[in-house]
Formats: sequence, structure tokens, C-alpha cells
Amino acid sequence: MKEEMEREIFVQRVLRLVAPGTPFREGLDSILGAKTGALIIVGYDERVEAIADGGFRIDCPFSAAHLYELAKMDGAIILSDDGKRILYANVHLVPESSIRSTETGIRHRTAQRTARQTGKLVVAISQRRNVITLYQGEFRYTLRDIGVILAKANQAIQTLEKYKSVLDQSITNLSALEFEELVTLNDVATVIHQIAMVLRIKAEIETYINELGTEGRLISMQLKELVSNIEEEAKLLIQDYSYDAGSRAPEEVLDELKNLSSDELLEHEHIIRALGYPETVNIEDDPISPRGYRILNKIPRLPSPVIQKLIDRFKNLSKVLTASLEELDEVEGVGDIRAHTIREGLKRIQEQVFIDRHI
Repeated sequence: MKEEMEREIFVQRVLRLVAPGTPFREGLDSILGAKTGALIIVGYDERVEAIADGGFRIDCPFSAAHLYELAKMDGAIILSDDGKRILYANVHLVPESSIRSTETGIRHRTAQRTARQTGKLVVAISQRRNVITLYQGEFRYTLRDIGVILAKANQAIQTLEKYKSVLDQSITNLSALEFEELVTLNDVATVIHQIAMVLRIKAEIETYINELGTEGRLISMQLKELVSNIEEEAKLLIQDYSYDAGSRAPEEVLDELKNLSSDELLEHEHIIRALGYPETVNIEDDPISPRGYRILNKIPRLPSPVIQKLIDRFKNLSKVLTASLEELDEVEGVGDIRAHTIREGLKRIQEQVFIDRHI
């Protein structure tokens, strides 16, 4: 999973650099259209200098037109680390021949070995196959046709809509069980599993958006509308049901859940372990009460410090629900008006949850 995360970080970073609409991508597309081919290194240091032979120094501001014209010559083009200047052109690269390469063509084999030896981003444009390939370290990524990416992105959005619909219903059911005091860890694990799946689809769509650049604006808007608050919902759920409140930050637990494999997510025991529960816990039958973070955050204009004071005082949602106005009033930061707001807010949320569950 660590390698998968590193690859995802690599892909997201480099795709932003070469996304449609950027000057760099404009230059790459011009080279691709002219079928001249090119080898481009982004970054220059002693490691690049050690394998660079010949060529000439330019050191001019980057532009798509300059990149296109320089690609007509043989040899590699070297850019600054931020890609904003063209430093060298017509450079012959001589990476270590002992470095393993899975490529067959001379240009792509050189690009892969250079990327592995220097750690820099290397872009290879095939003269014959009309393909742009990105290398950095051990990672390799081939840019795809925009039409293909758009089709995949739209398909992923449709899949996300279905998963999100199921998740919304599961969250409604969980809320109803919380009010009825019938929640088990199995119910919690089911919702967390579905959230993790939605987040994985979201990450996949974000990769498509980065690769689409300016062409991905509509997909980005749809994604934001569908899952804008999903991570916040997940963190509140973790705060509600983690075994030892405060021992780990919700963000840390969420990262651990994201790192679980698809097979591990299917086994609820892995999710329960991530929440900190011992192996002896009965996830099927033993009821558990949420602390109340998620439901209390649904009450309009109720500040987070007041929510924390309520939970510190009453320990769980069940006791907040049964607390009298006088008991609520006694909590620091609540007062008489806010006590009524809390009571009425919880009542409205409960009514809406049961309506939604029935529908």
C-alpha cells in the first residue's frame, strides 16, 4: 500500500504539471503533433550534470514555442526544477547502462534510466507511437487521449453517484439506530467501509481531473457537489466511535483506513482494529453509544467548543438526548437560549432521520 500511495502522489504531482491548459502541455502537444519526438528533464543538479554530455546552454524563460523549436534538434532538453526556464538543449545523456530498464526504444530506455539515476522527472515523447511517457524514480506513467480520459471520468462519476446513494442511506440508518440506542460496531464498520470506497473512487476521479486540466472543470464541479463533506463526516464518525477518545487524531485513523487494501476493508475486523478496539470485542451484538460529535454538528450555529463541552459533560449522545433543559443550561457556553436550540435541533434531526429512513 505504501508503494501505491507513493505512486498516487507522483501521478497527482506530475499530472498537474502536464495538464491540458498549461504551457508545458501546450509545448508537448506541439511536439507530439509534429512527430519529432523529444526527451525532456525537469530539474538540474550535479546528478544530471554527471550524465549530461555536450549541448549548449540557453537559460531563457520557458515557452511552449521555444520547447517545440528546440525539440527539432537531437538530444535532450533540460528545464529548471520549477519548469519555468529552459536551461540546456541538444544534450546527450549517458546514464549508467547497468541500471535496469523495461523499455525497448533508445529514447525511452534512456529516459527511464535517467529518471532512476537522477530522481528527476523525465518526459519522453515517442516519434513513431505518438505517446507521451513520464518517468521519475521507479515510476512510469503514460498520458492518455483526452477523449478516453473523459469517458473514464464520466463512468467513474456514475459509479460514485451509486456508491454515494447507498452511503447516504446507510448513514441515515445509522443515525436512526443512534437515536434508538441500537448501534453495534458492525453497523459502524459498514458505514466506514462504504465511506472508504467512496473516497477511493473520489481519488481516482481526481487523477482524471488532474490529467484533463482545463477540460476537467465540469467533472470537478460534479465531484465537489457529490462528496464535498465526505471526509468531514468520516472524521466525526471516527470521533464518535474510536475506542479511546483523544488517543489518536481522526485524520490519523482515516489515513490508516485509506491504506487498507480492498480485501482488508471487506473484513470489518480490520476497520474495528483501526478504531482501536481489542480483538475480544463482539462487533455483532454488543450495543455501543456514539459520543455525539456527528449529530451535534448538524445543529445550526452550535460552535465546536460548545459541542466538546457537552460531550465532556454527558459522555455520549444518549445522555445528551435525555438531559433536561436545566442540565443543558449548566454546561459552560450553553445558557438558556442555546439549551432550547439544542433540544429543538435534536428533535428536528431525529424526526427528519426517521422520515428519510421510511422513504
